[in-house]
Amino acid sequence: MEKLKEQYKKEVVPALMKKFNYKSVMQVPKLDKIVINIGLGDLKDNPKSLDNAINDLGIITGQKPIVTKARKSIAAFKLREGANIGCKVTLRSTKMYEFAYKFFNVALPRVRDFRGVSTDSFDGRGNYSVGIKEQLIFPEIEYEKIDKLRGMDIIFVTTAKSDEEAKELLTLLGMPFKN
Repeated sequence: MEKLKEQYKKEVVPALMKKFNYKSVMQVPKLDKIVINIGLGDLKDNPKSLDNAINDLGIITGQKPIVTKARKSIAAFKLREGANIGCKVTLRSTKMYEFAYKFFNVALPRVRDFRGVSTDSFDGRGNYSVGIKEQLIFPEIEYEKIDKLRGMDIIFVTTAKSDEEAKELLTLLGMPFKN
């Protein structure tokens, strides 16, 4: 699974240096971290869903997720400050590259009617986020063992200064953008 890291060093860095006229290798943007987040709206009705979501996310990433808590109370959502509202994982270095490779080459092609991910999900600072509707696209998840389909947000945090640099970086790493 070191393919993506090797590909970055051998192909991506020279291509980005040529396209954006960087003087030093240190100027070349790189993938900093990947954050995967599952928000649980049904936690009040089904307290066991947090354990299932943590289990699913742990299986997908190979790392133990942390529980996220509400920052402030919102009466309309019947939400109290400090209440559990989901879980997340931050991947760095080797696990990050392994997950990115698996996501680009295994999981995304399994999405029904997949024609590429949107190019509109950049935040203006070189970070990209994509939403997944169901966890079944990952091969580690067994259909019989899940209690409910859960979506997740996957955020690719890069050191790029602009969206154009980040898009080029992710494209060279293998992200299948829509044409």
